[in-house]
Amino acid sequence: MRPVRTAVAGVVLGVLALAGCGQTDGAATSAPPAPSDSAGQGAFPATIQAGNGAVTIAKRPEHIVSLSPTATEILFAIGAGAQVAAVDDQSDYPPEAPKTSLSGFKPNVEAIVAAKPDLVVLANDLEGVVAGLAKVGVPVLLEPSAAKLDDTYDQIRDLGAATGNAAKADEVANGVKQKIDALAAAAPKGKELTYYHELDVTPYAATSSTFIGQVYSLFGLKNIADEAPDAAGGYPKLSAEFIAKADPDLIFLGDTKCCGQNAAALAKRPGWSGLSALKEDRVVELDDDVASRWGPRVADLAQAVSDAVQKAAS
Repeated sequence: MRPVRTAVAGVVLGVLALAGCGQTDGAATSAPPAPSDSAGQGAFPATIQAGNGAVTIAKRPEHIVSLSPTATEILFAIGAGAQVAAVDDQSDYPPEAPKTSLSGFKPNVEAIVAAKPDLVVLANDLEGVVAGLAKVGVPVLLEPSAAKLDDTYDQIRDLGAATGNAAKADEVANGVKQKIDALAAAAPKGKELTYYHELDVTPYAATSSTFIGQVYSLFGLKNIADEAPDAAGGYPKLSAEFIAKADPDLIFLGDTKCCGQNAAALAKRPGWSGLSALKEDRVVELDDDVASRWGPRVADLAQAVSDAVQKAAS
């Protein structure tokens, strides 16, 4: 799952390599133990097992800075939106998120501190930002790119415990899981449909070992990128000839908004007009952000995949 668009492939693939570390079973511990308050906000101080180790948050944060679009989506989904003071320049959902010029990929400690955060949430520890914020006493939660769906559920619960919204976070995590499980259970069996997921027009793809590849696997789909010569990295660069020869039953485009890709654009590529997916109207134009983030809207991605599989199998 990509945290940003793959306009510069090397940068993005480097970010992707950070995925999934430091996750727990999602059970945040409180120290000292105390009962939740009547509003279900949770007890503080709370200790969260994050990608940067055990992080203790002394009291309920009211001035959160999110430098991760996925974290921003999670915070608003779990009812912590009113506690968010500023978000990074890529956090465009939900629309009411307080977007600023802060960057999660070129983080500036001074600029972040100027926003007066009592909690900073980010997906990547770049430019020494975690250590820099620690020096000035700002609590930081590092929640890296999810490597599997369980990481998504863990991160939702982590942010719930960290913000005093544990009950709502549990509700959101359980709801996402239940929807995805139900969609996967309803997938047609034995069809052995093949697919190609396009990250950008390079074109880079994602194999079954990646977060998004695992989502597709839930629906019994076979990934053509798994057979690429450089598939071991998870994000191989495929040639137009490789894709044309594989002739996937389904094509999913994760570069519709960034790069204007659609079925008509694919048909203009050399050797692609005869692809089965184009002839059978099986090109699925995904929302780039839904396809590249690992928060609650991964259930929307699963729904799009489910709809496409059901249509192709009918």
